[in-house]
Amino acid sequence: MTEFSFAQLPMRPADFALTLGPTVVVAPHPDDESLGCGGLLALLRRAGVPVSTVLVSDGTMSHPNSVKFPPAARRALREAELRKALTVLGVEANNLLLLNLPDSAVPTAREAGFATAVTTLRAYLVQQQPATVLVPWRRDPHPDHRATSQLVAAALQDLPIRRVEYVVWAWERAAPEDLPQPGEVAGWRLDIAPTLAQKQAAIAAHRSQLAPSIIDDDPSGFLLSEQMLAHFAQPFEVYLESAAN
Repeated sequence: MTEFSFAQLPMRPADFALTLGPTVVVAPHPDDESLGCGGLLALLRRAGVPVSTVLVSDGTMSHPNSVKFPPAARRALREAELRKALTVLGVEANNLLLLNLPDSAVPTAREAGFATAVTTLRAYLVQQQPATVLVPWRRDPHPDHRATSQLVAAALQDLPIRRVEYVVWAWERAAPEDLPQPGEVAGWRLDIAPTLAQKQAAIAAHRSQLAPSIIDDDPSGFLLSEQMLAHFAQPFEVYLESAAN
């Protein structure tokens, strides 16, 4: 069996983004929206297509040992960074749903808090009436990303909304079984060269996640590595979509 490769997916031109129509992007953490699909979001907004955003977790566990930035301050900082990044991408930063689920412990199906989050998200989707929802790849190797995929799947039940999956951690950490299996999904790469600079500026807005972090009193805190960031400096983004769509 040929090993799956994101780099071998067919390339779609930048204007293919417009086939998604009005879009809601669901981000497990502040920065996933910029890393995974910032170029696409900017392309949509340049064309005047509505985009709105859902932030799933409170983002507080990137630097859990910081004293200068206790949990409430970390949550406020990361939300502010997200709003700045959205503004850079041309996305309305005030039309943002905050689910405030616990970072690193976003509930999965049958766990406490899941059903309530599904109800809240579904109501938001009904209100926004998007044509497409962007969600992390279902087996993206981070538990919050997988839980977010389950949350979105439940909220979309019986709604006529297209589901398109984007890649974050699968670039770096995917085991073979995490990658798309034969016949499971159709995938493509989207040319984001026209908006790559915007995407890079949006990523840079997440200052707490980049070295040297403005949260400087937690040496064990999370930072995006240069190796990881290199995947998101490419002039394309990867998207996956079930054949059922």
